[in-house]
Amino acid sequence: MAQSPGALSRARGRLERSLLQSGMCLAGVDEVGRGCLAGPVHAGCAIIDWNKFKRLPSKRRQLIRDSKQLTAKQRAELVPQLIDLCVEWQVASASAKEIDRQGIVAATFLAMRRAIRDCRTPIDMLLIDGKWPLAGYTGSQQAVIKGDFLCYSIAAASILAKEARDQYMHEQAGLFPAYGFASHVGYGTKLHLAMIEQHGICPLHRTSFAPIKPHAPAASQR
Repeated sequence: MAQSPGALSRARGRLERSLLQSGMCLAGVDEVGRGCLAGPVHAGCAIIDWNKFKRLPSKRRQLIRDSKQLTAKQRAELVPQLIDLCVEWQVASASAKEIDRQGIVAATFLAMRRAIRDCRTPIDMLLIDGKWPLAGYTGSQQAVIKGDFLCYSIAAASILAKEARDQYMHEQAGLFPAYGFASHVGYGTKLHLAMIEQHGICPLHRTSFAPIKPHAPAASQR
């Protein structure tokens, strides 16, 4: 039976509070850009300072949620606060070429492992968004369905990864101005698809993805 919105809201942070009572150091991990047609997939890893978290106003806590539910302005304002809130955080990526070689699931896990690897803080429990555990990770972990809503550390990782990926795609818009990357950051919007039809593809496009495959032979860079 599906949980009501009220029940879900009351469940926010419950898992983390339970694990923290055991004295564990928790890290949340989430990905951004998995469904894009162009650009890398990014993953964030966030370890929250829970003493600082307890002092946050309620309205500020409520904003630490799935990055897709926030406006660009909200995310930009949150990032410096999240950086201050975290004991440590890292963002890493897997490129479009790695996505094409390995597949999107394996490449997403690769980005996650890179972000975790870059963290110097020992992690007792990894909380990962979704229903699948992180392949290739040997530490303790727990997959959490709706984790970017239920776990603040996963949500923080999502926001940090989203901002890093958007910034990267905005920079790429200057190198590949024909595609409108600054507006859609690589997702398959009508504008993006129309620009592909008009100009072909560029090195950022994922040639293993169905909408891109018909255009792949025209990309001499690949």
